[in-house]
Amino acid sequence: MDFSALLIFGVTLLVAAGSPGPSIAALVARVITRGWRDVLPFLLAMWIGEAIWLSFAIFGLAYVAETFHHLFVAIKYAGVAYLLYLAWRMWTAPVETGTGEMPAADSRLRLFLAGMAVTLGNPKIMMFYLALLPTLIDLTSVTLLGWAELTVTMVLVLIAVDAAWMVAAAQARRLLKSSRAMRIANRTSASMMAGAAAAIATR
Repeated sequence: MDFSALLIFGVTLLVAAGSPGPSIAALVARVITRGWRDVLPFLLAMWIGEAIWLSFAIFGLAYVAETFHHLFVAIKYAGVAYLLYLAWRMWTAPVETGTGEMPAADSRLRLFLAGMAVTLGNPKIMMFYLALLPTLIDLTSVTLLGWAELTVTMVLVLIAVDAAWMVAAAQARRLLKSSRAMRIANRTSASMMAGAAAAIATR
């Protein structure tokens, strides 16, 4: 693909993905309460989910999203339910400090499925790829190689954006030394996670 087209796509995605939204809120909340290692399956699922929406747009499969609308709605609310469960876990998490041990991690598979549900069920992401992307790029002329180039560009942008948010959240986590601070952080993160679930559910 033409470099200028990739650049336009990358910059537009950077702005869209970098703006705080349900996915970013869920990511930051997880890093603050559990650390960055625990969110990797969640992140991987988010990137794969966005690649699926990108593929739908490029290969003219928007009708699939409409045909299986109820399936995507079910996925969406499954993601919402799991985010609410995580919010409850964060709100009620123990706040002892100084033990040097991380809280027990959630199942990697469950985290992966949660990330996939959040991404596939997020109308903001769906509208970016199915509605905005066609105004940026002539999708009818995109070849298989062009799809690969767009996918690589997408992954690089998402890695940069998510890494920046993870670093910021990890730095905030290091400042939490007292039990009171941890309790505030847990409940703030729980509120962010519940807010992310509400944002997805109401769109």
